[in-house]
Amino acid sequence: MKKIIHFRVKPRIKEWIIETLIRSSAVIVIVSLILIFLFVGKETLPIFFSSEIKQEVNLNRLFLPQARQNEKFVWQPISTVPKYSIIPLIIGTLKTTIIALLFALPLAIGAAIFTSEFAPTWLRELIKPAIELLAGVPSVVLGFFGLIVLATWLQNIFSWTFRLNAITAGIALGLAILPVVYTVTEDALSAVPNSYREGSLALGANVWQTAWGVVLPAALPGIFAACVLGFGRAFGETMIVLMASGNAAITSLKFTDSVRTLSATIATELAEVVVGSAHYYTLFFIGTFLFVFTFINNILGQWFVQRLRKRLHGET
Repeated sequence: MKKIIHFRVKPRIKEWIIETLIRSSAVIVIVSLILIFLFVGKETLPIFFSSEIKQEVNLNRLFLPQARQNEKFVWQPISTVPKYSIIPLIIGTLKTTIIALLFALPLAIGAAIFTSEFAPTWLRELIKPAIELLAGVPSVVLGFFGLIVLATWLQNIFSWTFRLNAITAGIALGLAILPVVYTVTEDALSAVPNSYREGSLALGANVWQTAWGVVLPAALPGIFAACVLGFGRAFGETMIVLMASGNAAITSLKFTDSVRTLSATIATELAEVVVGSAHYYTLFFIGTFLFVFTFINNILGQWFVQRLRKRLHGET
């Protein structure tokens, strides 16, 4: 009779393999981010160190007024006298981002509170997948919706001078960040221990008072993290604002004027720019600016979340 021998991998070897894979994944992600930043940053260096490029671009004019021009802030890189002020692009990006946050945050947080605290189980199982399904809609589809449908509706209602403007692009952009904010907020609310709710109800508070005065403050760090993620997503979005904003680099504080954002400028002009020109390096400078700004925003958001979490737990 033959004896069958089974070879079993020791648990420690399995744990070592799993731990190595997890660490490798983290290292790959970090190295990829560093390489992307190095590549984009390398193409930005001539703006700072090349005398020829510095003379044409003049780094100060990217952010400071151009006193000799009729308009102090102008983005007009293809002209007899190129103008490289990115202030109109920053203003356009901020305007669409503000509209997107004003539209998406109340809806997303309100829907998350309802599904987490008040909705029955059967309704929660319908609402949550429906909202999260919106995250799978391509941004080009949302941009097309904003360009054709949303812009027409708003133009018929308000009779704006510019059919495509910051409000139209911002609302379409809000549809893109809504599922992100909703998902993170709903997870933060669901992570609040039930003992908090039970204790509040036992003290005589009703369901609404418990949700507003107990659950919401306890989940505040997670909700703020959701808002930070939504801000970063809106600030760096390309296709939606490219299609629904009007793509006019206008220095105006009116939200009904057409705008152009930083990311849309890169997407529009980089494919046709002359490699090695001042315009080429300026576009990479804009990309570096976007990367650094988003990185700093995430770092500050994470720091504030940690500080808020410690304060809620009574730590100094």
